[in-house]
Amino acid sequence: MNKVCLWAVLLLLIPMAAQAAPPDLKTPAPVIYLADNLDEKDKLGWCIDTVGRGFGERLHAHSCKPRGGDVQFLYDKAGRRIASATYSGKCATLTAPAAAGVSLGLVDCSKDSPEQIFDYDAATMEFRPGGDSALCLVAGAASRSAGPYMSRDLGLAPCGSTDAKLKQWRIK
Repeated sequence: MNKVCLWAVLLLLIPMAAQAAPPDLKTPAPVIYLADNLDEKDKLGWCIDTVGRGFGERLHAHSCKPRGGDVQFLYDKAGRRIASATYSGKCATLTAPAAAGVSLGLVDCSKDSPEQIFDYDAATMEFRPGGDSALCLVAGAASRSAGPYMSRDLGLAPCGSTDAKLKQWRIK
């Protein structure tokens, strides 16, 4: 009987070990970040960020910075846009029509730009480009050094074949 109880306890613990490890987010709101810390060495999490220091026209996933700044983005649900909280009037935009592998940039917000439309599904925690429910906003699978922080690519990938850890975003 003791062996049966031990196996039952072990089987209950296995799924818990496979669950996502959340980051120790220190970035002030507003911020959009991955629900899983992945391999971020300081447990800061992964935020949408401008490439380079300060304003940049390209976006990537980057260690969430404790002081905020260029990693602070918000989701405008009514406008269906991901907007910079730091750079007024700047929105995330697809660099080409929605397709797997397309990256994101940061440009002037425009109501008429279909490349700036993103839908957020709170149940799945996924951002999808407007009009294409098969694609998701994802952080790249590989991380790299970015000075004292870390970075990853940011772009679109098929939702159905992408690991949930790379496509589940939280909005704070």
